[in-house]
Amino acid sequence: MRIEAFRTLTAVLRGGSFAAAAADMNLSPSAVSLQMKQMEEYFGQPLFDRSALQARPNAFAGEVDEVMREALSRLDALRRRSLPAVAGIVRLGTIEPLQVTLLPPLLRWVREHYPLLDVRLMRGRVTDLVEKLKTGELDAAIIVQPESGGSRRLAWTPLFREPLVAIAPPHSTEQTLAELLQRHEWIRFDKSTIGGRLAARYVARHAPHARCRVDLQSLAALTALVSEGLGVSVLPDPGAHLYAVHPVRVLPLGKHGPARQVSFVCRLPDQDNRLVQALLAGAKAARERRAP
Repeated sequence: MRIEAFRTLTAVLRGGSFAAAAADMNLSPSAVSLQMKQMEEYFGQPLFDRSALQARPNAFAGEVDEVMREALSRLDALRRRSLPAVAGIVRLGTIEPLQVTLLPPLLRWVREHYPLLDVRLMRGRVTDLVEKLKTGELDAAIIVQPESGGSRRLAWTPLFREPLVAIAPPHSTEQTLAELLQRHEWIRFDKSTIGGRLAARYVARHAPHARCRVDLQSLAALTALVSEGLGVSVLPDPGAHLYAVHPVRVLPLGKHGPARQVSFVCRLPDQDNRLVQALLAGAKAARERRAP
């Protein structure tokens, strides 16, 4: 019985369902179900009541989890104690917007906790960085996760959801996106990006009359054009650092507005690589320090 199966059992109990555990462990629901069946075969008795629509853990499942959680915790402690210091070169890819928001606190955290770790950086588009991961040119990346969930050849760890907002010229007075795009041109976020496609669908629903002549990928360039009064854009929130340089009106799109998922991604065999784990820990720490 593989140790990972016991971690999956913990995730099932924590999340309340196979689907929740699948999302937590970056597995498919069918893979979670298979691991649980293999565990039941190993123990020779059921761990779940499957008489209802959704499998429910029984008392024995809780007993197994309690025993193994303590054992796994002690094994992890031994592993951390016995392994040498984290040192070496690790290659990290990022998309451009994260280089001024998430990347600085990530690198600071890594240098404070793993001073012997040499992080080599690469900037690129999501599709290019994913390919470099698959070919081994990168060890990890922090990118926007595809709406489909991303390649199953890679391990995805969600970091945060980044809302899209509408930005308008600072002296505009219209209150809704439809009203703004009646008067102003739509400056479109590049539709070849995930965020651009989300924005385009939102504009199509709420302002189908919008006119567009400019299509850009740079959030800084889009914000600068809007600040100059050249139009209105729907894009991932550029952040206070850009608003300070290029003042705009920011219109939140509400809790049901579009958002893109930013995730840490690496190859499946590298999930236990200590250099990659150090980067992931830094990304999670940077996420907590990220300005809302």
